[in-house]
Amino acid sequence: MHLVESLPQDDLQLNTHNSKKETKAGFEGFDLAEPILRSVLMEGYTIATPIQAKAIGPILEGRDVVGCAQTGTGKTAAFALPILHRLITKGNAKGNGRKIRALILASTRELASQIRDSFYTYGQYTTLRVSAIYGGVSQMPQEKALRNGIDILVATPGRLMDLMQQGFVDLKSVETLVLDEADRMLDMGFLPAIRRIVPHLPKTRQTLLFSATMPEEIIRLASDIVSDPIDIKIEPVRKTTDLVDQHVCMVPQKQKIQLLVDMIREMKPARAIVFSRTKHGADRIAKHLFAANIKADAIHSNKSQNKRQRILEDFKWKNPPVLIATDIAARGIDVDGVTHVFNFDMPGDAETYVHRIGRTGRAGASGMSISFCDIEERKLLRSIETLLKRKLPVLQTIEPTRDAGEVRGERRPGDRQNGERRTGDRSSQPARRPSDRSSARSSDRSSPSSSFRSSQPTAAGRTSFSPAARPKSAKSAGSSVAAKSQRPGKKERAQKRGEQPDSPTERKGRNDD
Repeated sequence: MHLVESLPQDDLQLNTHNSKKETKAGFEGFDLAEPILRSVLMEGYTIATPIQAKAIGPILEGRDVVGCAQTGTGKTAAFALPILHRLITKGNAKGNGRKIRALILASTRELASQIRDSFYTYGQYTTLRVSAIYGGVSQMPQEKALRNGIDILVATPGRLMDLMQQGFVDLKSVETLVLDEADRMLDMGFLPAIRRIVPHLPKTRQTLLFSATMPEEIIRLASDIVSDPIDIKIEPVRKTTDLVDQHVCMVPQKQKIQLLVDMIREMKPARAIVFSRTKHGADRIAKHLFAANIKADAIHSNKSQNKRQRILEDFKWKNPPVLIATDIAARGIDVDGVTHVFNFDMPGDAETYVHRIGRTGRAGASGMSISFCDIEERKLLRSIETLLKRKLPVLQTIEPTRDAGEVRGERRPGDRQNGERRTGDRSSQPARRPSDRSSARSSDRSSPSSSFRSSQPTAAGRTSFSPAARPKSAKSAGSSVAAKSQRPGKKERAQKRGEQPDSPTERKGRNDD
């Protein structure tokens, strides 16, 4: 069941004034169909945002539009309202005879859900059917919705391609194609999939492309799929909202987590988002905050869609008040009242920084962003400051602390004080008795001098090489030498039998025979 509360509140600016003049200057001036206008006014919205004011008119006329506006400026309503109006005025089939007449491509599951909920809310007094398909969940309910017939389809490119290949999706009746958050789809590598989807659409159609930034790849894509578009730019592409108070903290990587804990405890944010570069990093941050008795949860693509939706719903009710997210997962987060954004890891590029801090300072509210910058991330900070054309004020600087083994009074294994020799040096060992030499040779083998030890005489006058000279393991060599040192010599064996040993002359004569 889709509730009205799921509507992204930043899609339209709420105006508390109710004068008739302001209402006529707002959405009533677009001549929207009565069911759509009724739903908009019932939600309490009267004045359109700049992107809505400039885009709704051309879209109602059927023109292609390329819109560039920052995150949180109401792009969803800018295309949802006129699409609903056009579908209603043209009429629609009923039941299973419904065909997909509007296709909206989104970058993430969360964004697709947000767009679907916006269509539900704006079209609640119409008979149009809206559905969303995305990965991470079973496709069986999505197949059923497609078989029953839908008018508006919101989809991620990957799952849409899968269902198209299985024969569940027919795009031959699409009248309007929308690419929302096109720059993020570029970052996620979806442009090849989009280029494979477009040929399945009718050549005569309306195409709308919305993006927060306009890199060269997006401009080339737009030139390939749109026809004589209306180009709408609300504000400079690389400018962040002035409502966000931005700061940076110079802190070593190993001390970031403690700084984050201290700041959350001190600032007590009503609702905060912490950005991590990796999924595993987000989980680690959540565990550390939980250990510090701070309610937090992590959202990323490794978690199932149902769990991600549950986490987002809990975050909207400030339970937990802190959400740790990766950049991809956070793109679909449209939650009001985010007061703080913490960049635990500096973003990989400056434009991602713009998207991150755009989670706060929405719908006229103020916000704060704090970036944690390690010494190895200074280059990323400079690129952000170049984009902003100003220096970020340093809120706090933390010097690196001593490593665990460098604390005064603590010694690591193998460390030496002045005049102290290493444990393995022979000169540092107590003098051994002659009887101890053979049994200790194997243990002395690790000493550098053992490899160059001269041969040692045995009790019988023969020569025995040191263990280092034998191609045996230390264990077998040591045991062999020890056994030889304990074996009685020839003289001792003869004396034991009561015989006299042969003299050298006797031995020589016996050999001559």
